[in-house]
Amino acid sequence: MMISFESDYIAGAHPMILQRLVETNMESTKGYGFDCYSESAKEKIKKACGREDVEVEFLVGGTQTNAVVISTMLSDEEGVIAAKTGHINGHEAGAVEYTGHKVLEVPQEKGKLQVADVKQLIEDFYGDDNHDHMVFPGMVYISHPTEYGTLYTKEELTALSELCHSYEIPLFMDGARLGYGLMSRDTDVTLQDIANLCDVFYIGGTKVGALCGEAVVFTGNCRPRHFMTSVKKRGALLAKGRLMGVQFDTLFTDDLYFEISKHAIDKAEELKQMIHQLGLEFFLESPTNQQFVILENNQMETLKEKVRFGFWEKYDDDHTVVRFATSWSTTEDDMKALRQALQTL
Repeated sequence: MMISFESDYIAGAHPMILQRLVETNMESTKGYGFDCYSESAKEKIKKACGREDVEVEFLVGGTQTNAVVISTMLSDEEGVIAAKTGHINGHEAGAVEYTGHKVLEVPQEKGKLQVADVKQLIEDFYGDDNHDHMVFPGMVYISHPTEYGTLYTKEELTALSELCHSYEIPLFMDGARLGYGLMSRDTDVTLQDIANLCDVFYIGGTKVGALCGEAVVFTGNCRPRHFMTSVKKRGALLAKGRLMGVQFDTLFTDDLYFEISKHAIDKAEELKQMIHQLGLEFFLESPTNQQFVILENNQMETLKEKVRFGFWEKYDDDHTVVRFATSWSTTEDDMKALRQALQTL
């Protein structure tokens, strides 16, 4: 079987999650997330966040979560500020804009928003006498890790949070790969920091060991009114909400979420060493589980015969940037097979 470093959701689910799903399979529970497992998972997430005043809701996938959260928190006249490379801007098929809310694009630096650029956009907007004819900046969207696997520092996150609060707009963090960011060896940001600095964020399950699911965390009583009704209106309410409850209850028991995230980071560090040892060129050496390498096009085609990896972008006429992603499911055998394949280039 061909090995895959294509993404971090190419395997099914962590065995402990599958075990719990089987163990609870024949139980009759309440629907729509009102079951005991969902309630237990919410309490465990609150404890992990270090705040009792947070409200947790479960949705199925990342694109759905971004679209639902943004469209329910913004007013009709508002849009969302995001980096040019932000996931909602480049890789979600216009899902947010399909809800009627424009993505207001700003430059990026290694995938990250800069406070000065966000402030400039907002000030330019309100400095324009015609701004009533324009889309109001109503939210700031970031992802952590970013599309390039990079991370915000606590100082950067604090500055963004303070800017958003000064303009009374929410800061929303896409945490599809949050576990890998939290367990990076190069981060100074904790889950508690995120809960204190962001108005809303989500803890990704789909890419971090779950079959599917994202846990949305609203802080400071900012959850939209009648949120479940709005979720249903958008076709995103799962009748068997226990599916998410059981999974997140398992992930947040005995620190499983953090343990399996650390495994992916350990394998990513091994991968970085391997790339250096083999003399391959990094496009970007990230502190998380995604690594970006420049390959000659003929090398890329040769490698495709043995390894699945992600196309990222064209570098020049003769070279391509590719992505290798480790995950909770990456094994030692996978790493050995990748080394053997890369050695033949």
